[in-house]
Amino acid sequence: MPLIRRDPPGPGGISGQGDLNSADPAERRHAVRSLGHDALAVPLLMTALEREGDAAVQEAIFTALEIIPEAAAPLASLLRSDDAALRNGAVEALQAMPSAVQPLLPGLLADGDGDVRILAVEVVRCLPAGETVALLCGLLERETDPNVCLAAVEVLAESGTPEAVPALRRLAGRFPSQPMLPFAVKVAVERISGTAS
Repeated sequence: MPLIRRDPPGPGGISGQGDLNSADPAERRHAVRSLGHDALAVPLLMTALEREGDAAVQEAIFTALEIIPEAAAPLASLLRSDDAALRNGAVEALQAMPSAVQPLLPGLLADGDGDVRILAVEVVRCLPAGETVALLCGLLERETDPNVCLAAVEVLAESGTPEAVPALRRLAGRFPSQPMLPFAVKVAVERISGTAS
């Protein structure tokens, strides 16, 4: 009977982690797949993701992480990354796990960094319309950055319900030096209402 070589188990009994350091991207992708859907693999995958230079391997890691609910918080931490590919990949992965990311969104939408809030608005797109409206209307009532408001208005224009209209109308006059914002609000209200005002 032939012997089958296996990597020794890593911390927590996770095997296959050695190939995550292989010089061959195909072997690294295989190692990602071999780790399966185990929450214990999240720290290994996150470490590999942050140092990975191959786009296909990065994509494989994001795909593996997005089906592990425990990966939501570590993925959300990438919204602060200086690497645009990691930020964008994290947004897409978080959008694919709405149940896991939903509890994190109020904190992300209140983050001190406006760029993180803008990315969190993008993640909100994955939620049902009612939850999207509740979160984004709450954001619009307190947000002081017109760029964050504009991002929220754009999402509401696509998936908002009539309950969003009062918050949108209140927003329209808050930034008089930002002519783009009232125009975006007008478009959003028309789309939501199904009319042209």
